[in-house]
Formats: sequence, structure tokens, C-alpha cells
Amino acid sequence: MTDASRKEQVYRLIRADPFISQQELAERLGLSRSAVAGHIAGLTREGRLLGRAYVLPNDRPVLCIGGANIDRKMRSAQRLQMGTSNPVSQQESWGGVARNLAENLARLGLPTALLTAVSDDAAGRALLAHAESAGIDPRGSLQAAGMATGSYTAILDDDGGLVLALAHMEALDGLTPDFLAARAAQRQAAAMTIADLNLPADSVRMLLADAARGGSPLVLVAVSRPKMSRLPADLAGLRLLVLNEGELEERAGRRLDTPAKIVRACRALRDQGVQDIVVTRGADGLIHTTADGVAELPAPRVPVVDVTGAGDALAAGICWSLHRDGDNLALACRRGLALAARTVQSPHSVVPDPEPSLLAAIAA
Repeated sequence: MTDASRKEQVYRLIRADPFISQQELAERLGLSRSAVAGHIAGLTREGRLLGRAYVLPNDRPVLCIGGANIDRKMRSAQRLQMGTSNPVSQQESWGGVARNLAENLARLGLPTALLTAVSDDAAGRALLAHAESAGIDPRGSLQAAGMATGSYTAILDDDGGLVLALAHMEALDGLTPDFLAARAAQRQAAAMTIADLNLPADSVRMLLADAARGGSPLVLVAVSRPKMSRLPADLAGLRLLVLNEGELEERAGRRLDTPAKIVRACRALRDQGVQDIVVTRGADGLIHTTADGVAELPAPRVPVVDVTGAGDALAAGICWSLHRDGDNLALACRRGLALAARTVQSPHSVVPDPEPSLLAAIAA
């Protein structure tokens, strides 16, 4: 077999698995490692591979890091009564903030990868298999025995509104700085990194430090008031922080019951290093930062079937737009609100047919 043919074999294997090691390539092809390194160097010189992790041109993914779990939604058949049994209907699906973001982005047509942690059990394997079937690349995720795959249980009232949520996310403690360092090549290959605050605090600090040193643009998405403590004081390097009013209050350490107080809290975050902030307000829309302050955008008025996943869809729509059309945050927020509106009208946490052309039609 000629050297050119061997080089094509190396290229095909790399296309199938961009994170395959040179040793694995050598063993698969019956070559020496030095011969494989020579073929890779040739492919790099030809521009068919880009640097570490064998990044393929025009194929840099958006990388989502954080929670992936089993979602359980229990919706009351009538008005909920505390302290007693309530009849409910139950639905199970795949969820988790980072996983939901990744599925939304993949269904919107972006190359998308996911780094998460699941158990090496049937549930964990099925979760990663579903991610792959939805167009997400989950390779590099942590699978470990001796822990439970995460779960999120949402209690909904008879109108579909969230009353209470219970999260079991201990598996995500495995997404340590050491784990992220071991995935450095994959992270460096990303066009944008989106992480949720299910990550350990040290890992959040590591991502911020990498972004401040010139890594891919970093977006952080809050997940709850208690986990706001994982956000460090210094936020230099952060392109965008997405959080709700309660999470902003937690960060500020005080009630934010007037528009002026919300503006001051956003300014304080900018002083701490954040480039932009989006404050979600449920049915009331959102507030986003501008060059000289903040702006409010109302949410579309639509019939609500289920609010689960709406916040993740909003964040995904914003990130999709920033990736696609640059730093127009006002436009990105309008698109995010449109995707969130599609989501609340659906029984699914991620709508299976988000129609990116409809979002793209929302122009500046």
C-alpha cells in the first residue's frame, strides 16, 4: 500500500474519531507510531487538519459542559394541595442544563459536543446514546461506576408551572479541573464553550482563567440560587452570564425589587469582569446589558403546555445567534425568546423541530 493510501486511512479514522490517539491509529493500521505522526504532519501541512485534537476545518463545535440527567416531570391533575397526596401524571425524558443546551444547538444545525458525567450503567449509556442520536458528540464524557446518573424531578401545577424541583447531581462532582485538563485538546477545539454551574467551583475558575488567556468565548448559565456560590468573585474572561432574577439577587446579596436595583446589580457584574449579562424573567421576558446600560424585552404571549426546558432553550437560542451572526446581543435575545416560546408550547423539554430558519428570519 502506498504512503498516500496510508495517509487517507489515517484521515478517515481521524474523521470518525477526532480524539483518537496516535498509538491507537498505529495499532489499527499496523504502522509504527512515528509513521502515523508523519502522516498527521502531512495532513496538517495540507490544511486538512488543524493543530491539536486533529480539528477538521469549518467543523469547530460549540462545546457544552455540565449537567446531563434523567428528567422526571410530575404534573398535578388538579390544584396542588400541600401536606397531602396529589394525583399526577408522570413523564420521563433526557434532561440537564448542558445536555438540553447541546440538544437545542444540535437540532438548530450547529456542530455540538458535550462533556458531562454519568454512571457506567444502563441509564448512563442510554443517555449518551440518545445524545449521539440527536446529533451531539458526547465522546470525552466521564463514565464511572459507583455513582448514580443524575436525575431532576419537576413538580408542575395543573397549569404546567413549576412548583418545586429536586436535583440529584453528585455525578457532576467528577468534572474536576483534572478532568477538564485531560480534555484540553477538545476544549481548545471549540468555537464557543457553554458551561452550567453544576460544575465544581474550581472547574468554573479554571474555565474562566482559560477564557481570560484567549480561549474560546465562554458563556456560563446559572442553574439555581444555591449554586451561585460556585461563581468566583473575579469574572474576567466571561463573555456572557445567563441567570434569572433570583440568581442575580443571590449574587448581589440583596433584594432586587426595582428596575434600578437590577441595573446596579448588572453594572456590578460588569465591574467584576463579565462582558454581558442576560437576566431571564419567565413570562415577563428578559433584561440584557447594552453598551450604556440595560434593555428589556418582553416574552411572546403564547399558550403554555410545559415550562420545563424553556430557560435552557432561551440560552441556546442566544448562543446560536451569537455563534452565527456575531456579537449582536439584542438580536440574540429576541431569537432566544422565540425558541423559548416554541418550547413552552411543547410537551418536550427540547422541541424536536426548532426550525432554525424561523429564528434566522428574526433580523436586526
